[in-house]
Amino acid sequence: MSKRDFYEVLGVEKNADDKSIKSAFRKLAMANHPDRNQGDSAAEDRFREANEAYDILKDPQKRAAYDQMGHAAFDQSSAGGGGGGGGFSGGGFSDIFDQMFSEFSGGGGRQQRNQGGNDLRYDMSITLEDAFSGLQQDISITVPSECEGCSGSGAADGSKPSTCGTCGGAGRVRAQQGFFAVERTCHACQGMGQVISDPCRTCGGEGRMQRAKTLAVSIPTGVDIGTRIRLSGNGEAGLRGGPAGDLYIFINVEPHSIFTRDGNNLYARIPLPMTVAALGGSIEVPTLEGKMARLTIDAGTQSGRKFRMRGKGMPVLRRGNPGDQIVEVQVETPTNLNKKQKELLETFSSSGNTSPESASFLERVKQIWADS
Repeated sequence: MSKRDFYEVLGVEKNADDKSIKSAFRKLAMANHPDRNQGDSAAEDRFREANEAYDILKDPQKRAAYDQMGHAAFDQSSAGGGGGGGGFSGGGFSDIFDQMFSEFSGGGGRQQRNQGGNDLRYDMSITLEDAFSGLQQDISITVPSECEGCSGSGAADGSKPSTCGTCGGAGRVRAQQGFFAVERTCHACQGMGQVISDPCRTCGGEGRMQRAKTLAVSIPTGVDIGTRIRLSGNGEAGLRGGPAGDLYIFINVEPHSIFTRDGNNLYARIPLPMTVAALGGSIEVPTLEGKMARLTIDAGTQSGRKFRMRGKGMPVLRRGNPGDQIVEVQVETPTNLNKKQKELLETFSSSGNTSPESASFLERVKQIWADS
């Protein structure tokens, strides 16, 4: 008797997403579980059929192979043995050649049980002030975590995984392909070395489920855009009790309204009254630590001149000696002058050469015209 289409078994469309497939499997597994249907061989067959279908369709690579080749993608008749066991292999010719490459590179024959979880990424935005002073902050994330119902084993309460009868617990089986003998992942246990006859009702046998958790993140002083912080063991939980991956916090520093950062130096443009620029004096300028600092201005300072304030820049990540703050002054032209102020400026303007750069520029222009 030919096998039914796996999508038909689960009662979903071929374009169904992972969530719909998982939901359909759980309903079938609950309805046809042997514990609820003792002595009903038809329900047992439906339960086994649903497990086989879900085992293929939950895996993106296996699903792609099934969509292209149907049941033939997992037909073991040409593999020269490997035995029964009620499961399916990892997927046709691509799996064979992947495993051949793995063997030639020294990776063949290794057990794949207790597969570790994937590393995860979390993007975190902070202010420039936070990067300057450091930050302690809690974040909330939802990640695949160890199932509380089975403590990560994947087996229902009161049962436990058993050694795979196909591979003897090795997680791999040997197949003959013409002149080649190739090892590949065991189709019955998916490389775990164990099979679960009574899967956990909470997680469907995966040993993990989505769960929200709160983590404390410590941001050191001096971090910059792209800084990566690793939280070991806080990534995706491994399959059936495998080790969890890591969580990586990627830092993004938001633009600041006053300061621009370049390495460990800070740059700021500050307006400078014309009178201070002409006569000299001192002004107060802001710093990122939240205080004002005094800056001495030389008489005759021109717009665009830069002043260096040593040690007022960003801290160096995990080291001492902070950078500098570079202040570029922009001389401000007076506005809204009263009559007396205008008269004083007119007197000032006619009192002699008080703008040497302007006079020099005009002389160069005249010389260019004379030479042409």
